[in-house]
Amino acid sequence: MNFARFLCSQLLLICIVLLATSAWCVYAVLAGVNGVVVALTALCIVLCVIIYIICQYIFTDKRLKKLNRILAELDETYLLGEVLPLPENALEEEYFMIMKAVSRSAIETAELAKKSRDEYCEYVEKWVHEIKTPLTACSLILANNGDKRKLREQLRRADNVTENILYFARLKNSGASTQIVRTDVRSAVDDAVKSEMELLLSAGIGVEADGDFETCTDRKALVFILKQLLVNCAKYCRGAHIKITAEEGMLTFEDNGPGIPAHELPRIFSRGFSGSSAAGSGGTGMGLYLVKKTCENLGIEVTAASDEGKFTRFTFAFPSVRQTNLTNL
Repeated sequence: MNFARFLCSQLLLICIVLLATSAWCVYAVLAGVNGVVVALTALCIVLCVIIYIICQYIFTDKRLKKLNRILAELDETYLLGEVLPLPENALEEEYFMIMKAVSRSAIETAELAKKSRDEYCEYVEKWVHEIKTPLTACSLILANNGDKRKLREQLRRADNVTENILYFARLKNSGASTQIVRTDVRSAVDDAVKSEMELLLSAGIGVEADGDFETCTDRKALVFILKQLLVNCAKYCRGAHIKITAEEGMLTFEDNGPGIPAHELPRIFSRGFSGSSAAGSGGTGMGLYLVKKTCENLGIEVTAASDEGKFTRFTFAFPSVRQTNLTNL
């Protein structure tokens, strides 16, 4: 800060001192005080103010230079609020607290952004490894006379893996891509099953669908959720039977596969979690995480139940059902 700018910031003080000094001089003269005494008193007041302003400038300039040095040494400038010198007065204390609040908010935002970036990079790395499996399989199939059925199966696997990373990328901006429309749940179930038919047939999985109801939701997202569950069954429940029931706003997806161990059940929707049945599969552990997050974006409540060795059941309660229940309460 140069002296001229600092002087401008002290204009109010200077004006008050000049007015007070002028008033004193007028009063002193009218009171019969000696003119020399009045002049000397006025001069002393002005000199004191000048000395005060100079000292304040030196002190302020020194503190600002210190702050600039601290700022220059910081790798992340938003951390300045965490290393500010202690305040010298009440006004500085208020500014100090404000800067602390701003800095902490910036730190939280930066940490969330870093966490999100790291999660995305980690997922992309896993995704690259997962997408290589069906692509390698396609190359081998083509090198061995190209069985069309097997080729379609591997292409479907690759398409599913690609769709997963697209949905993961959209999670942070779900509102822009969500299209809520009136839809029949049964038609979404049929589309999901038809889409994954190659994988289901290859895994020897039978699907039974029963019931229907109309709801307002993002149809593509609903199909994506169902496809994730079908793909999981094709991976880990070969030869199983799937029963999908739609009734009065509740959609139930149940298979009679190996089930989920009780100690793993609370974690199945966690990002990157792969249960014991998925060990060595090379999966990303993101399928059910995407199901959970997509359901949250659509206001659908999803719960899971399982009895190891007997069944696994996913239940989806659509918003209209929960609202009706709340109204009845």
